[in-house]
Amino acid sequence: MSTPTTTRPAASRTSADVSARLLRSAAKKSYDPAVDIDWDAPLDPQKTWTPAHRVSLYGTELWDALDEDQRRELAKHEACSVAGAGVWFETLLMQRLLKDFYDDDPTSDRAQWALTEVADECRHSQMFARMTQVAGVPSYGPVPWVRAMSKLYSLVTWGPSAYATILVAEEVLDRLQREQADDPDVQPLMRQVNKIHIMEEARHVSFARAEVADGMAARSRPARAYHRFATAFVSFFIVRSLIHPGVYSSVGIDPKRGRKAALANPHYQEMIRWAGEKIVGFLDEAGMVKGPGKPLLRRAFLLPRRARRRAPLAR
Repeated sequence: MSTPTTTRPAASRTSADVSARLLRSAAKKSYDPAVDIDWDAPLDPQKTWTPAHRVSLYGTELWDALDEDQRRELAKHEACSVAGAGVWFETLLMQRLLKDFYDDDPTSDRAQWALTEVADECRHSQMFARMTQVAGVPSYGPVPWVRAMSKLYSLVTWGPSAYATILVAEEVLDRLQREQADDPDVQPLMRQVNKIHIMEEARHVSFARAEVADGMAARSRPARAYHRFATAFVSFFIVRSLIHPGVYSSVGIDPKRGRKAALANPHYQEMIRWAGEKIVGFLDEAGMVKGPGKPLLRRAFLLPRRARRRAPLAR
């Protein structure tokens, strides 16, 4: 197993070029949610917060038993649960970026980009939190034991595994948000939040992809094996933390029963696989989807389950 170094080698030309380009892009176009979103605009009670077919219980008997108002309520709580997971992981991301900045040349483009991304993520976290407050929904996030365990994130991931897990969190949300941003049945507030996040996260994704590609190319074979498993391990908890069990209480469903039904729901499993399709494809090309971590990716629904082999027929 490799261990993180206290100093960072000079960034590759690829990484440096990406950082310089992203700094120019951020200077030209960035948002301030405090002024670019009309937080006082009235909410439309007939609009949903996320499309019905993206709700975790869609297609189950529990879903069929809900009336339209309950379905909209559950959709609102799940949308804010995803936002709460975003706040949680963006906080971990900011810690990682600041650690990298600490070990880097502060005058370099890469270090300057790290600070720019931290500033973006600060605004995004405030935006998600304020949206949750306006929606009148509890502040969800990971369950307590996952929140406690995630304090070790910056110790067990660095380099390619740190940025690969960042990509899983960002790109799974990105695909869901792009669909919602164009849906006229979704709350205008939710659509505007998504549009801001999509535009600025596109820059973050470009940076993280360059870091993964550069990082894996520079690692030894044992180190690459470690980063593959660490990525799968953290990705499992990222995906499982998107929907907090407490959301089901909002419509009178026992959280344990709702959680069990969602995880067993083929429609929800396929939704996660679809949302993670692009990032899993990239990670596979980067050599990060192999070895003992693959079962975790399957359990997270990011990879399809293996078809069970049928016993041969007796002759």
